[in-house]
Amino acid sequence: MGKSGGPSRDRIVAGAADLISRRGLNATSIRELAKHADAPLGSTYHYFPDGKQQLATEAVRYAGSAVERLLRKELDAGPAAGLRAFLGLWRGIVVASDFRAGCPVLAVAVEEPPPGDDIPPALAAAAEAFEGWEGLLAGSLREHGVDPDRAAGLATLVVASVEGAIAMCRAGRDMAPLDRVARRLEALIASALGGSAG
Repeated sequence: MGKSGGPSRDRIVAGAADLISRRGLNATSIRELAKHADAPLGSTYHYFPDGKQQLATEAVRYAGSAVERLLRKELDAGPAAGLRAFLGLWRGIVVASDFRAGCPVLAVAVEEPPPGDDIPPALAAAAEAFEGWEGLLAGSLREHGVDPDRAAGLATLVVASVEGAIAMCRAGRDMAPLDRVARRLEALIASALGGSAG
């Protein structure tokens, strides 16, 4: 906390990702993001001179990369292991935060973007994160013999249904939606792998 050099850029980004996962982006000011990371506003602007959108974009990329690292590691053991790790990560975040936190990528993706024709960079980063997760899952399924179209569809289904279940769990303060989705997805992946082994 009281390090003379102030908080690192990485810690500010991680803190921003956490606060966005709780409150969303539009309801959060850069001052609140700095405070949540226990960082002075001055050093936050030093690292992120373009302000909130720049910090939010970095926070989404940080969250997306953290999930990608987990998936790469766990998918070594196969698609089912990757799915379980993906489910376990979000279960842990929702439960540990007492249903206050969800996925910062989803939080940014569902909010109304600021006015203007340009796609805000944080929203583009959210799309990249989702695509990255899908790509890793689909690649693992293909490596294990699943037809490419089926692999792509299953990967999208995994990401979309887990993200939707996280929102349902937070709304209902109950992990049952994620549990039900987990069982169905595990069965679908087992069936896809079983079909490809034949």
